[in-house]
Amino acid sequence: MSNTNNTSESQDSQQSSRKTQKPHNSQSSQKSQASHKPRPMEVLREARAQLAELTGMTAESVSSFEQTEDGWSLEVEVLELERVPDTMSLMGSYLVELDSEGQLTGYRRVKRYERGRADGRGSR
Repeated sequence: MSNTNNTSESQDSQQSSRKTQKPHNSQSSQKSQASHKPRPMEVLREARAQLAELTGMTAESVSSFEQTEDGWSLEVEVLELERVPDTMSLMGSYLVELDSEGQLTGYRRVKRYERGRADGRGSR
């Protein structure tokens, strides 16, 4: 059998928790979020996290990064298929676009390669 009556101790704790809760002012929090311009390191971390969440693959590194008129553009190296030995693992290079607030707006794979292979750009 359970006791459904509120004891004076539980009533006191409920009242004190109500007093300590501050009303949430959504306008002030929206203004602070809107005026916050993300720093480059925040953009890099957030881009890797968002890409990993969307693709389900590990975003290992960022190989290029630049600010654009519309936000940010990054090239992120992703582990697509892990193999043994590690040098045979398949990697993907993804072009990731973010808006000015650091939110991912699109991505696409631009290259797929084995981890152990040298970059063929510019070599003959």
